[in-house]
Amino acid sequence: MNLLKYLAVGFLFGLVLTKSEAVSWYRIFEMFMFQSFHMYGIIGVAVTTGVIGIQIIKRNKLKDIDGLPIEIIDKEKGSFRYWIGGLLFGLGWALVGSCPGPIFILIGAGFMSVGIILIGALLGTFFYGVIKDKLPH
Repeated sequence: MNLLKYLAVGFLFGLVLTKSEAVSWYRIFEMFMFQSFHMYGIIGVAVTTGVIGIQIIKRNKLKDIDGLPIEIIDKEKGSFRYWIGGLLFGLGWALVGSCPGPIFILIGAGFMSVGIILIGALLGTFFYGVIKDKLPH
């Protein structure tokens, strides 16, 4: 039964992304070509919601599902790695027209060619796991 609520949240997330057209390759193309505000608006709402949610968690000292206090540890200083990671993520997003969340939504919607993108994402994740100890963190 516990798994069912996570499945429901995932289904709702997929529904919202699909209805907002955030999974559309054309919307992503418009964003990277600076032709439409649509995706920037969605991302802006997501970031704002996240900031508000984190502030609510910190100020009210909320607990997780197991009753333990939620600890949000500050990230260590440094920007070079974030620029490199963001650049790689953005290039991949622009090249394939999808970021990780919509990959599963598009497969669920019947776009089986996105399976190739999923395989590439899994291989990239595996490759990172292999070399992560050699990278500056």
